[in-house]
Amino acid sequence: MHLGIRLLFAVFLILGLATFFVLRVFVNEIKPSVRDVLEEVMIDSANAFAEIAAPELASGTITNGNFAAALKAYNLREPNAKVSGLIKQSVDFRVYVTDAQGIVRYDSENVAVGQNYSRWRDVMLTLRGEYGARVTRDTERDDGTAVFYVAAPIISNGERIGVLTLAKNSSTVGPFIERSERKILVSGAWLIGLSLLIGVVVTLWIVFSVRKLARYADQVEAGQRVPTPELPGELGKLARSMNGMRERLEGKRHVENTVRALTHEIKSPLAAIRGAGELLREPMARDDQVRFASSVVEQSERMQRTIDRMLELSKLEGMTSPMTRESFDIALLAKEVLGVIRSREPVVSLELKGETAAMVRGDAESIRLALTNLIDNAIDFSPENATVTCEIKRINELIHIDVIDNGAGFADFAAERVGERFVSSPRPDGSPKSSGLGLAIAKQVAELHGGTLTLVSARSPTCVRLSFPL
Repeated sequence: MHLGIRLLFAVFLILGLATFFVLRVFVNEIKPSVRDVLEEVMIDSANAFAEIAAPELASGTITNGNFAAALKAYNLREPNAKVSGLIKQSVDFRVYVTDAQGIVRYDSENVAVGQNYSRWRDVMLTLRGEYGARVTRDTERDDGTAVFYVAAPIISNGERIGVLTLAKNSSTVGPFIERSERKILVSGAWLIGLSLLIGVVVTLWIVFSVRKLARYADQVEAGQRVPTPELPGELGKLARSMNGMRERLEGKRHVENTVRALTHEIKSPLAAIRGAGELLREPMARDDQVRFASSVVEQSERMQRTIDRMLELSKLEGMTSPMTRESFDIALLAKEVLGVIRSREPVVSLELKGETAAMVRGDAESIRLALTNLIDNAIDFSPENATVTCEIKRINELIHIDVIDNGAGFADFAAERVGERFVSSPRPDGSPKSSGLGLAIAKQVAELHGGTLTLVSARSPTCVRLSFPL
């Protein structure tokens, strides 16, 4: 299972469970809270009504006095009050009064007068001097049919002479409860949606960062030199740590490979210099002395060239991007390079073909070094009085610089490893083969600029291509 799917599943599960339990608590608390508020209001109302009813219950005029008339008028009222978007069109209190024995003496609905209510909890507890209240359902387990009863004692001259009970059907507050539940559920749905959206965004961001780091690790493993990805927080620290570890490992491996390769390359010139030096200690003809001294100079120059190129290559291999990035005409740069080489190699014919103006962006000096090494390499492997051609082409979004010569071409083993250090074909004149560092330098310069070094043709005419993005 992909990391993103696992993270999304975890986010959905956590948010879903958390929201479910939170909403469940809210919804389950609505009805009890509304009932508690309703009961508190009914307690105050019942005690107020009890004070009003006390004189008429004591005088026996509770059924036809002012109290009964007032409640009859009360039942006829239509408040048409708008409460939080809901319209209340009728009053809903039912009032009944019992005497000290629990016999109903007055009922605002005229359905219980004369009945004995002394066993109902509201009346029984109030007559005992306790708080009396009850809930009665017309249909068992159906809260929608529940009726709340709250009682208050009727006191005259310090004695309990009866009980006044207020009754209210739960259906009158049902719409308020349903509306609150609906609002909570809608708000909860929005909360879940927004939370999931945020979770998805955060998950995608984490997955993108992790994949970016994984791609960087894959590129490092493949030996590519790429800049450290810019990532925030711990992932950025991990990327920098990986880069530091890569640099230390590559530095160690680079030093080992360089020392090993350089030792191998200078072994032959050193042996030649030593041999020539030992012979020069002995008496010999003047011509032999000149020949052996010239050999010492040639081998010393060969060692110097190898060391110089090795230093240039090491410098390039330690870089992850060009030292500078500026736009310049690579055709003009190639013309300058050919001019310099003509001045020191007058016997070689050099030609420039193709584009006369080709703008690229990069480090002009490192590209000059790469092109110089390519042309020098072509000259070294060309016969006397040969022609080396530098052709510049534009194909799609790439500039190709083809260096073409009529030499013997690349050996099979060298053709498969173009651009590797110390991989070179034998020279056509039988002289010691080169170090192969020229092509390696050109390859490093190309890769630093996002380009490539490819062998277009391994046999005569040989063509090595240096490519750069426009």
